[in-house]
Amino acid sequence: MVHDGKLTVFFPVACHTDHVGPGSTFVAIAGTSCDGMQFIPAALSRGAARIIIQQDAKLPAEIEDAIVCAGAILERVADCRKALARLSAQAAGYPADKLSIIGITGTKGKTTTAYLLEQILRGCGYCTALLSTAGVSIRGKQLPDTSLTTPHADYLHQFFADCVREGVTHIVMEVAAQAVTMHRVDGILFDGLIFTNLALEHLEFYPSMDKYFAAKAALFEQLKVGAPLLIGIGDEWCDRLAAYYLRALRFGCDTDVDYVARIDGASSEQVVLELRRDATMCRLTCPALCGAFNGVNLAGAAAMALELGCDSSALAVSLKSFAGIPGRLQRHQLPNGAIGIIDYAHNPLSYEALLSTLCSMTDNLIVLFGAGGDRDASRRPQMGQIAAHYADHVVLTSDNPRTEDPFVIIDEIRAGIVASDQHKVKVVLDRQEAIGFAYGLSGPGAIVALLGKGPDEYQIVGNEKIPFSERRILESL
Repeated sequence: MVHDGKLTVFFPVACHTDHVGPGSTFVAIAGTSCDGMQFIPAALSRGAARIIIQQDAKLPAEIEDAIVCAGAILERVADCRKALARLSAQAAGYPADKLSIIGITGTKGKTTTAYLLEQILRGCGYCTALLSTAGVSIRGKQLPDTSLTTPHADYLHQFFADCVREGVTHIVMEVAAQAVTMHRVDGILFDGLIFTNLALEHLEFYPSMDKYFAAKAALFEQLKVGAPLLIGIGDEWCDRLAAYYLRALRFGCDTDVDYVARIDGASSEQVVLELRRDATMCRLTCPALCGAFNGVNLAGAAAMALELGCDSSALAVSLKSFAGIPGRLQRHQLPNGAIGIIDYAHNPLSYEALLSTLCSMTDNLIVLFGAGGDRDASRRPQMGQIAAHYADHVVLTSDNPRTEDPFVIIDEIRAGIVASDQHKVKVVLDRQEAIGFAYGLSGPGAIVALLGKGPDEYQIVGNEKIPFSERRILESL
């Protein structure tokens, strides 16, 4: 799939016509917004030799005729998503079996923990690859982003095959709950798993927090026997998971856990962490990170590295060159002496962790954000309440409204802001104009926090993805 850092188009098994080539198997998955069967003619025109559909699917006569005319094979299966995972692994030669794969799941902290762990492992001499919301890489070479936290199974197994060819030994990957539910990671056995936490998120997809938790917890059935399992502390869901997996190791700022983290300097310019297990202690400094929440992320990554056999001194050295994560607490020095912060925070737990830290670093905190359309609306008023509590100024704006009315989204955010904080709020629907307005409120020592988009360089309005780069806007001020 990867040649000279670029993705080739064709997969032997694919669920998207962009990846279909001569001889490919096309798996027609019924998605949430459209049915893959409607793309069968396009797959045939690109050379698909086999078409797989759901057992009970009603195939239009004209599409069935097109399959016959193309000389392609039609197969029906009980579950197309499961078939995609099974056939993709088979076509790639089961590359996952030749790799050590470490998965990271949870609501908050997945991306930072993944980046940290991959950097540590690479610094300790392992050949690594990374699959993350904020970036994909093989042996440090960046690849095009996939747009999904955990890609579809066809992409995954081709990526694994490339990793084997490139001599990779360890892959660090984020695993979203939806990836488990949708069978994207079926058949993959993990050599280590980290569960960071669980909080309000994705209730547009799962009917309850219990269902969301169950999807996360199901991943742990795919952990290899004896492989390290690390679970954070601080919420009931972590405790519930640890009560079931009694062999799990716990990490966090608590003297009763296996890996005890003592965090110094986390609210200023860097995280300084002392991580202890039994009689072993290592002191870690990460200049690129700040905030107690990032201290906990570092504790999880470092604990997993130690469990995998990394030397503590090599681990400490590798963190000093850590450059940070795209779109996660990404700092920009602004012309007027203020600091711009771009961060992906988009749920109440992330807002609380991030804004409590930024609030301690300035006496003028300007927070700009919106909320994604066609996503869980229950978190919107909570995000508004938290932002207005910590900020001196709140600028409400658009953030991927998709098919929703952005003014309705803003009204739902504003509904959570208490009356005594309403005077802090300004609504500027156009996000670029809003950034200019927020900048006008700032000055030397101020922090302008742009939340929600992180590394994304687009806005989704309706069903259209429009180029939009907060990084470039800040650089042009």
